[in-house]
Amino acid sequence: MAEGGGGAAIDPLHHFELHPIVDIHLGGLDLSITQPVLWMMIASAVTFSVLTFVAMTLKKYPKGLQNLVEVIVNFLRKGLVIDVIGKEGIGWFPFVATLFLFVLSCNIMGLIPGSFTATSNINVTAGLAILVFFMVQGAGIRKYGFAGYFKAFIPSGIPSWILPIMVPIEIISLFAKPFSLAVRLFANMMAGHMVILVFLSMIILFKSIVITPLPLVGVIIMYAFEIFVALIQAYIFSVLTASYLSDALHMEH
Repeated sequence: MAEGGGGAAIDPLHHFELHPIVDIHLGGLDLSITQPVLWMMIASAVTFSVLTFVAMTLKKYPKGLQNLVEVIVNFLRKGLVIDVIGKEGIGWFPFVATLFLFVLSCNIMGLIPGSFTATSNINVTAGLAILVFFMVQGAGIRKYGFAGYFKAFIPSGIPSWILPIMVPIEIISLFAKPFSLAVRLFANMMAGHMVILVFLSMIILFKSIVITPLPLVGVIIMYAFEIFVALIQAYIFSVLTASYLSDALHMEH
């Protein structure tokens, strides 16, 4: 807690500190379950349960939850996979859809009071970005072969004296994509929660009936905005993944 002029205020950074919920140590490895791990498990379980329930109760004329799930699935299939990657990339639909639903679930779960936003932890977003990186490279190598895939990074007919400049640039670009994926999702999810916590801290700090409504309105507005951010960040992460897959599968373009 931090001391202020009018009393104790919430430390916004304290919310993002990791604490072991279940201590697990194997040899020299710390495999303890922390807040991000717990809430990733919960998000995965909720998503799996919802999809399983819908699949087991399919109706010819969908409504309610089934209708919502079908809208999301159809949007992901056409709006992300087919429109971005092309029909050739339809095999990547399960991967892209899983990423979208997982990130969205983690983002939404983080809006529950007392919860933890797993995607506000850089380790989580970095792990997802590394997964995307290897899947993208694997897609390109599978189609063009190891030598053919990496050879395609260098346009044919380029003067040899430019290669020492172009090759490092291509390598940096290759690793910059997953880095931007990780940082973008992490920064956006963390920033919004920081603002909400700052507003809550102001309510406790000032303890004034006159001033309290102002930060309270700010909390409500930011909370509504965070719902939009949770949706848009899941979409951005998924559409960029689809875009990187498209680049790897269409090197000839």
